[in-house]
Amino acid sequence: MAADRETGTAVVTGASSGIGAEYATQLARRGWDLVLIARRADRLAAVAERLGDGIAVTTMVADLAHEADLVRVTERVAQDDVTLLVNNAGINGYGPFAAADPGLLTKVIDVNVVAPTVLAHAALPHMTARGRGAVINVASLLAFAGSLPPVPLPHRAVYAGTKGYMVTFTRTLAAEVATTPVRVQVVCPGLTATEFHLSAGHTPVSGQERVHDEGGMPPADVVSASLSALDAGEVVCVPGLRDADAVTRLAAAERALRDGSDIVLAPRYRSATTHES
Repeated sequence: MAADRETGTAVVTGASSGIGAEYATQLARRGWDLVLIARRADRLAAVAERLGDGIAVTTMVADLAHEADLVRVTERVAQDDVTLLVNNAGINGYGPFAAADPGLLTKVIDVNVVAPTVLAHAALPHMTARGRGAVINVASLLAFAGSLPPVPLPHRAVYAGTKGYMVTFTRTLAAEVATTPVRVQVVCPGLTATEFHLSAGHTPVSGQERVHDEGGMPPADVVSASLSALDAGEVVCVPGLRDADAVTRLAAAERALRDGSDIVLAPRYRSATTHES
């Protein structure tokens, strides 16, 4: 599908730094007009200023955890000119679950789950009607780390749960729209060289853009992989995954688990009484 590259208006959330700012940069090079959304007006203005001429760039300052802001962004995403939605905004809320601030956990769910779901729902009808469009949802490899304890990974029960939702949501939605020209992708980066780990999400990182000490893959590589995978029609993009068949094996493992829909109880769950009867 590489020859089928399209342009139009792309909406990018969380566009003030890191992966979101890199989506803005690479989409601008491809000729997309842009609507950039984030909480930090100064950072958004700086990103827009360096994108250059030849495209239209609009910025919207919004916190997707706030209902009024989400409504404003939803109204923009639902407009006819939007042919690409990049749901990149996210916060981590890292910390031991039992000690976490309930308000922060609610915010993680609002930003990481509610907002991208609502925005995708607003974008898809118009994309389907016009016969072209795409939605990219940014998840994380932590979506697949549920069985692993923290250290060296972060305490992440809610964050990983939200990213697991995004993977399942995207894959299921992709199957639902498979007979239409609309493409849906979930990109699952590993550790990325951004400032994401510098704040749990109560407030955005202030000052100049920084990179956390652990380093990681450059965001430019994450976005290049995502856009290349979108051109190729890949639903699940893992930028650092060398063994592409791992995604196929995941689907096979899921099919094996779905064999549990048998109406007969599995032998290991039968009590002695059940066996005797």
